[in-house]
Amino acid sequence: MTFADLGLSDELQRAVNESGYTEPTPIQASAIPSILMGRDLVAVAQTGTGKTAAFVLPMIDILGEGRSRARMPRTLILEPTRELAAQVAENFEKYGKYHKLSMALLIGGVSMGDQTAALEKGVDVLIATPGRLMDLFGRGKILLTGCSMLVIDEADRMLDMGFIPDIEEICTKLPKTRQTLLFSATMPPPIKKLADKFLDNPKTIEVARPATANINIKQWLVPVTAAKKRDRLIALLRSEDVQTGIIFSNRKTTVRELNKALQRAGFASSEIHGDMEQSQRIAELDRFKKGEVKILVASDVAARGIDIKGVSHVFNFDAPWHPDDYIHRIGRTGRAGATGIAFTFATPDDAENIQNIEKLTGLKIERYEPGDAPVADDVAAPQEAAPRGRGRAKKPAAKPVAAPVEVEAAPVEAERPSRTPRPPREERPARDERPAREARPPREERPARDSRPPRDERPARTEQPPLADAPDDGGWNGPMPSFLLAKITE
Repeated sequence: MTFADLGLSDELQRAVNESGYTEPTPIQASAIPSILMGRDLVAVAQTGTGKTAAFVLPMIDILGEGRSRARMPRTLILEPTRELAAQVAENFEKYGKYHKLSMALLIGGVSMGDQTAALEKGVDVLIATPGRLMDLFGRGKILLTGCSMLVIDEADRMLDMGFIPDIEEICTKLPKTRQTLLFSATMPPPIKKLADKFLDNPKTIEVARPATANINIKQWLVPVTAAKKRDRLIALLRSEDVQTGIIFSNRKTTVRELNKALQRAGFASSEIHGDMEQSQRIAELDRFKKGEVKILVASDVAARGIDIKGVSHVFNFDAPWHPDDYIHRIGRTGRAGATGIAFTFATPDDAENIQNIEKLTGLKIERYEPGDAPVADDVAAPQEAAPRGRGRAKKPAAKPVAAPVEVEAAPVEAERPSRTPRPPREERPARDERPAREARPPREERPARDSRPPRDERPARTEQPPLADAPDDGGWNGPMPSFLLAKITE
């Protein structure tokens, strides 16, 4: 089957052929005809199978008729991350170069004024992340009443990032008579509920079992301790034929520290994570795509939707917390029919995460024994590579070098000249004896104190009248003034 059999226009087929594609993928062959017919669609396919082109290509032909109006986009594509949104925009520019279509990209980290100006001119395609879209909608900069097609891409990722309530609100602001397309690599129950609520009799396409890994990817599990993970990674990078590789970590701080360590070790590496500005993230991705850097250390911000050809290896420096993320991480290699290798480092604390991954994929990941790859210290010296295999590799006979070193050390010590003996120390003169201290004179005795005369006896106190005979002072607590006392006694 070719793209001409799918009913695409000649201009669109020309752009696809110039991009180097001749045959559609299974998801494209199943989805494009249904989209051109105007049906709602639920597509479940593993990452790297061409889901983006499956909705971009028919959307370009559908938008070929009609024109845009200010602040009223004709179609809306929702993406979970900025990188994925930017990649969809690149696909529209690449495949729609022979169509006069306008496009706007609404993502965070970019000037809102430029985005508002693009909306004022009118756009045919609006590609947005839910957060920025809701922000501009609340400011009255967007009207969604003219949107005839909605695409929810990477719906399961939307669920993980907490965007489902925003998507439900966005759907209520769109016209009811619209075409809705939902694409996802997995289909958990909340996504199924969303599809049942907002899609009208959708056609379901499933080209692969949910959460299955690409068969073109060789998966390895590397048992390692936390203290040896970095050395183990450097050893694999040096022993494997890594043309371009992506290293995933769960934490942004680990991404920064690991990138610095790789650069100190002599690798051409770069980093990308959520704390970076959008312009910096795009710049680092462009460097990686152009081959200026061979290794990209990334957080899960690059786990989905980043389509970079020629990625030979993926390294999970940290085992992913969510098993679905494992599918998307290793899906960065083995794309478009190519083969790839994925290594996942597993410490004893990662046992539960690995069990969840193997339960989700239905496959037991093959263990990469310590003997299958040299350690970092061995790789630094030019030695013959150990044979690959599952068993523990035998140590080479030439490895023990301690004995020759000890044999050579003995004559070296014998050739040293003996030390000249030190002259004996001169005897110190005896110290002069200190003169005896003079005896202190005895203290003079103090005279005895004169005896004090006895105290005179105090006179007895006069008896006071009883309380009943005391005058009433009216509650006065202080001394009674004489003029008041005379007044009372009268």
